Amino acid sequence: MRAAVYYNNRDIRLEERSRPAIGAGELLVRIEASGICGSDLMEWYRVPKAPIVLGHEVAGVVEEVGQGVEGFAVGDRVVTTHHVPCNTCRYCLTGRQSVCDTLKATHFDPGGFAEFVRLPALNVDRGTFRLPDQVSFEEATFVEPLACAVRAFRIAAFEPGQSVAVLGSGISGVLFIQLARALGAGPILATDMSADRLATARRFGATAVLPAESDVAQGIRDANGGQLVERVFVCTAALPAIRQALGCVDRGGTVMLYAPADPGMELELPLLEVWANGTNIVHSYAGPPADMQTALDLIAAGRVDVAGMVTHRLPLAETQKGFDLVLAGRGSLKVIVEPQR
Repeated sequence: MRAAVYYNNRDIRLEERSRPAIGAGELLVRIEASGICGSDLMEWYRVPKAPIVLGHEVAGVVEEVGQGVEGFAVGDRVVTTHHVPCNTCRYCLTGRQSVCDTLKATHFDPGGFAEFVRLPALNVDRGTFRLPDQVSFEEATFVEPLACAVRAFRIAAFEPGQSVAVLGSGISGVLFIQLARALGAGPILATDMSADRLATARRFGATAVLPAESDVAQGIRDANGGQLVERVFVCTAALPAIRQALGCVDRGGTVMLYAPADPGMELELPLLEVWANGTNIVHSYAGPPADMQTALDLIAAGRVDVAGMVTHRLPLAETQKGFDLVLAGRGSLKVIVEPQR
């Protein structure tokens, strides 16, 4: 089979790989669509593991069913996630699935930028879902990233009616904006350094947009009746944005640090101010199975417009072009690779 093999962000090669053989409890899935995630471009994390086949936002069709598998049949349209928790350790049992050792050790064979993927039994058991007829393959590639956003809102203890600021209006930021709207947020304010991204943020539901280099805190007050916001979701790892977030959150509010930072990045905190204002600082990673189901339900119900976020659809042979588009940070929002083209 063909696979797009990652060596670094500028070196992705179309190579021939053996088609994975499945065992008991496993599935072989023919990949129809695979999204390029911003985390795929984190060279500090990816290059030490290279050469590797990336791609974890996937959807496709069951090609083969292993012995003992129940609930799936050849021809089923499915969406699946690469990271699944054990659901038995003390972290899982107390709602902390994202730090489960099993979750961090599970993965696809090889990855979604390939024609076929083997799903280990654990992924089949708790990380694979049949697609409703109305959900397309490319829409289904958003289930995993939207599940991550669903968890972030849950960890941030978001409640309907609360005011929200999303700092960074890339692909994750736009998902956060849409989810905030779907969950009944009050004013939704968005920032970015790009005028194009600010326009996109407004198109997908932001009630006000602010250039990141402006006085964002004052802009929020101007747009929010003189108040700062109750929930700030930081969808960029840029230190200026993280510092900015602390000045945008209202007393007793919550700052969600969503984007992963590069190794070695450190932040000085105004501890007295954080303490005096009752500021909660939280973070989130991954989307456990229940959040995957919620994300799929939101997409199936049309509550989050993910189809409108797709700007490019490329064949497997042009995976490098897809990475180049995402690296450029302009002219694209979501890039989908279609391995069967």
